[in-house]
Amino acid sequence: MQNHVFLIATPGIGLLTPTVEFARRLINRYPNRLTATVLLIPVPQWPTIHSYIQSLHATSSPSLNFLLLPLVEPPSPDQFPSYVANITALVDQQKVNIRDAIVSESKKRRVVGLIVDLFCTFAADVANDLNVPSYLFYPSPAAFLSYELELPISNSNLTSDESLTELTLRGFANSVPRRVLLRSEMERCKNGGFSVHVDHACKFTQMKGIIVNTVQELEPFALDSLSSNGAPKVFPIGPVLNLNGSGQWNLNGAPKERVISWLDNQPKSSVVFLCFGSWGNLSGPQVNEIAIGLERSGLRFLWALRKPSKSEINPSIDFSNFEGVLPNGFLERTAKIGLVCGWVPQMTILTHQAIGGFVSHCGWNSTLESLWCGVPLATWPVFAEQHMNAFLMAKELGLSSEIRLDYEDGVDLVSAEEVEKGVKKLMESDNILRVRVKDMRDKCRVAMEENGSSYSFLGDLVEELISHN
Repeated sequence: MQNHVFLIATPGIGLLTPTVEFARRLINRYPNRLTATVLLIPVPQWPTIHSYIQSLHATSSPSLNFLLLPLVEPPSPDQFPSYVANITALVDQQKVNIRDAIVSESKKRRVVGLIVDLFCTFAADVANDLNVPSYLFYPSPAAFLSYELELPISNSNLTSDESLTELTLRGFANSVPRRVLLRSEMERCKNGGFSVHVDHACKFTQMKGIIVNTVQELEPFALDSLSSNGAPKVFPIGPVLNLNGSGQWNLNGAPKERVISWLDNQPKSSVVFLCFGSWGNLSGPQVNEIAIGLERSGLRFLWALRKPSKSEINPSIDFSNFEGVLPNGFLERTAKIGLVCGWVPQMTILTHQAIGGFVSHCGWNSTLESLWCGVPLATWPVFAEQHMNAFLMAKELGLSSEIRLDYEDGVDLVSAEEVEKGVKKLMESDNILRVRVKDMRDKCRVAMEENGSSYSFLGDLVEELISHN
């Protein structure tokens, strides 16, 4: 009887994409030993994500099936105002459908596992009832996972003690400034969201194993800390990336051809790319300071500029035009050196030879993409664990320059002078950071090759899955 594994992920671009790519890697590596189904949660209320989900559903094959679960009434934002609470409630509503899918498949194939992501952990209850092992696919760094695994023990927000300026956290070799952790936790604590995170972290510890989108050579300290704290077995199998980019499913993005054509006319490694992620947007005063700083720097730039949606639980959207958004005359004055656009396929941009630096929100997908491409990164986190990722990259690993580690839009303001200084430092042609990043790029790529660390851990995972009785 053929072995089959189920996967389910949060219907958000930054979470669903790595899960899908991980499923593809599993099947491509072991086409004769394992088949898979990715359970897709329909979210027509979020058009960009729903478009991606529908495009996946259309690519199903005998070895990798994308199963669209039945549409359910979305949880009310009034009842579940935080993003994580809303997503958790949505997954909970799908439990019956998840169970039906697993039971139906088990009549044809041997179901050896259910792999859930960090906000779908309650789906593991269904697998446990069916005696199917559950695994966590963790799309963030091992250092932050180490911290999250401590949450059920402390069951408190470590930033509540204002007398502490530095915090000792498992998974981090250096003390973490309280302000950095505070910025990460503020998003969790909104609208009672912290308790939901703790509930998910409790589920982490009950998994048979944790699959982490990282690389042994990138995070040896954090991974060692996980192996010594009684956590479930950890499989660092990264970097898991969509190397083909994702431009085909975005509804609102700037025309890819226009952006690529512009980059094609720029010198090699001359352009600084600014992008703050699918949820990243900045206030008007901050946009103004960035524009002034970029203009003063005289550097070539590509800036993906977006605005917030009307709801906290929806991703950012594109401006219809930039009139009134940027300083008067900015676009005209910088027309020969810069391009401002909406959403762009980030991986496609980072692989372009014209890109020489990346000002990023430090989402983990973006961070891994920059490392894979060997493009130096400057940290500008916006919300959630991005601040901890920024600290990890700049202070723990020495693999990024720093604009800010503890930024909160609307509260902090990065001045035009800081922007100018930050992008100039990032774009220095022969600095040590560029050398270190290219060295880590090579290590990440070797890890994926036969006998590399990630290749071997993936093999260990599959052997464990198919040995399930």
